Formats: sequence, C-alpha cells, structure tokens
Amino acid sequence: MIRFDIATLFPEMCEAVLGESIIGRARKKGLLEIRCHNIRDYSPDPKHHRVDDSPYGGGKGMVMQPEPIWQCYLDVVRQSGSKPHVIYLSPQGKTLTQQKALELREIPHLFLLCGHYEGVDERVLEKIVDEEISIGDYVLTGGELGAMVLVDSVARLCPGVLPSEECYENESHMNGLLEYPQYTRPEEWEGMRVPEVLLSGHHANIERWRMEQSVERTMKKRPDLLK
Repeated sequence: MIRFDIATLFPEMCEAVLGESIIGRARKKGLLEIRCHNIRDYSPDPKHHRVDDSPYGGGKGMVMQPEPIWQCYLDVVRQSGSKPHVIYLSPQGKTLTQQKALELREIPHLFLLCGHYEGVDERVLEKIVDEEISIGDYVLTGGELGAMVLVDSVARLCPGVLPSEECYENESHMNGLLEYPQYTRPEEWEGMRVPEVLLSGHHANIERWRMEQSVERTMKKRPDLLK
C-alpha cells in the first residue's frame, strides 16, 4: 500500500478533494493512505503560528521559513519509521507525465511539500527534497492543486483502486497515443449514430478500429507525441 503525506498550509483544501470519488473510496477501503499535515502546527511561534517572513535581499512577498517544514518532515519520519521520497511541487520542476506517475506508483511512501507565497527557503529544500515536479509551465498560488493532481494520477494506478488494469491500460499517454473515442447508449442521439463497428460484436475489428482512431486522434491533436 502506498502512503502519501502532504505538507500544506491548507489541509482542509486537500481533504475536500482527496476524500471524494474514487480516491476517497480507496482510502476508506484501506487501499492507500493519505495524510494531510498543517505546516502551521509546527511553527516555533505558538501564539500566531507564523510560518513565513520577508526575503533576505529585499523583494515583495513572503518566503516560507525552513524550521516548520523541517519539523513537519521529521514528525512524518518518526510516525512512519522510515525516510519518505520527498517531492516539492514547483513550477521549476520536471513536468508530471503518465510515465512519471507509473514510476512514483512503485515508491511506497511519498512526502509532498506544497509551497506558497514567494516560495520556500532554499536551505530546507536542499536538505530534504529528492525531486521537484510541476504540473505545467505556469504558476499557481500554491502547491496544493499540484499535489492533488499528483496524488490522483498516481493513486488511480495502484492495485484495487480501479476495478482492473484494463481501466487505464489503453488510456491516453499509456502507450504513446491518445485514447480512442468512447460511446454509450442511446445508439442514436441528435441524429448522430454510434459507429457500426462498435455494435458488431466482432472484437478483432473493434480493436483494429480503436487503434486506427487512436493514431488518427494523436496525429490531429498531439502530433508531437508521435515523434
């Protein structure tokens, strides 16, 4: 079973998403473990729970202090009894891909650090972070959305979370192609019919059609993937 520990200033935000739908049901079944930690709980300021300060060298905005993050990390290590693989959600990181999600699925314990404000003190990043990951070439107000995207993309690949491996084996990006189009009842809607091949019951023809559609869609929408 994989364990995710999310260090964040907004644990309720993460719980609201990761406690629902497929991921929420998987948690209740004990198929995976997700814990959200409020970095403010580890602040050395017991009165105001401050976790940020102005940057050395000047500049606008605030920077997250290293000590609360460090103490949160140490607490997780104590709880689990081992060192987790630490990921900092950052626009400077490598872009999250399906292949990366498959790789992360094999790591039993992930610690996800969500930055905020103008970023995080570099010293704690150097001390604990194993890799930085981004969900795209743009900047968000914090790392929480990135962390939730990463958890969802990895968790759904874990055994038992989806009904079977077939649920994701032929999805977009699993084999370098985009997924073929999907249809369901009714057979005709607004004058548009389901392709006859899907109604034929001929599995070989259906598989051939799906592969052709995947290639055609990839050439049309993401020709860069065919390289």
